[in-house]
Amino acid sequence: METRPFGSTDLDVSVIGFGAWAIGGPAAAGPTPIGWGVSDDETSLAALHRAFELGITLYDTADVYGLGRSEELVGQAFGNSDRVVIATKVGHRVDGSGSLIPDYSADHIRAACEASLRRLRRDAIDFYQLHSARVAHLENGACIEAMEGLRHEGKIRYWGLSLNTFHPEPEATFLMDRGLGSGFQLVLNLLNPRALPVIERARSAGVGVIARMALQFGLLTGTMERGRRFPADDHRSFRLDERIIDRTLDLLEPRWRQAAALGLTPTQLALGYAAGVPGVSTVIPGIRTPAQAESAAAAAAPLPAGAQDLVDALPADARAEIVTLLEAKG
Repeated sequence: METRPFGSTDLDVSVIGFGAWAIGGPAAAGPTPIGWGVSDDETSLAALHRAFELGITLYDTADVYGLGRSEELVGQAFGNSDRVVIATKVGHRVDGSGSLIPDYSADHIRAACEASLRRLRRDAIDFYQLHSARVAHLENGACIEAMEGLRHEGKIRYWGLSLNTFHPEPEATFLMDRGLGSGFQLVLNLLNPRALPVIERARSAGVGVIARMALQFGLLTGTMERGRRFPADDHRSFRLDERIIDRTLDLLEPRWRQAAALGLTPTQLALGYAAGVPGVSTVIPGIRTPAQAESAAAAAAPLPAGAQDLVDALPADARAEIVTLLEAKG
C-alpha cells in the first residue's frame, strides 16, 4: 500500500488508515450513546491484524472510544511496535454524573496521556490530538503548554488537533498562524468538502492531514438501506434519520451506478476521493471486521480516469442541504 509523509514530520503513514472508534463497543455519556453498539473483541482484534497484513499502518483511536476499550485493543494488537503509527486523542472526561465533559487542563492532559500510554502499551504516542478543542481553549494556553511539555519529555512525538466536524477553520487558523502543532484531523467526504481550504493551507505549511468520516457513518458505502433504524446504543440512532438517509441515497445512487461501470464500489469511490485530495496524508474509515479492513484497503489505489468527474458533477446545493441536516443532529 502507498505510504505518504505526515506533513513535515518523520512519520510515514499508509494512505488508508484504521479508524478505531467502533471497536470500542457500546459506551454512553449519561443517556447519550457515544459508541457504535455491541462489538466483539475477538473480531476487533482480527480486524486490526488483517488491516496490518494489508499494509495499513496508521491506527487512530481516542481515550473516550469505548471509554478506553478501543485503546486497549489497539495496544493488545500492536503494543510498542515501531511498524505502526498510533494516533489518539485527549480532551474529554466522564464526570461524577456520568456525563462527558470537555477538559483541556494541563493536569487532565498529563494524567490522560499516562493512562493512554498504559492502555496502548507504548513508550510514546506518535500523534496526540486535542479532541475537538475550540479557539477559547487554545487561547487559554494550558493545553498547548501541556502538549509541548509532553513532546519535550518524549511521551508524545507530535501533537495536533482533531478539528470541529462542520467548522474546521477557526482552530486550524489559530494553530497555523502561530506555527503550532504538526497535524490536523478533519472531516472530508463526498457530502462535506468544507475542509478543503484548511487542507490546502496545511499542505503549503507542511502540516499533516488525517481525513475522517470519509464514509459518513456508513452513508457512503452503498449498503445503507432506506428506513434503516439503529439500536439505542449506537450513536447513529440520533444522528441519522430517514430524511438524511433518503436525501443521500437520492443524490448518490445514480453516481454509484456510474462508478460501477468504472469498476468501483461506492466505498472505493468515497475513500478514493478523499485520498486523492492534495494535502491529505491518510484517510481513516471506521473498521470493525476483517471484511471491512479488506474493503477499505481495496480503495488504496488512485481513482481511474472519469471517477473525479462523477464527484465534480454532484450538485453543490444538494450536498449542502444534507450537510446542514447532519449538522443539526450534532
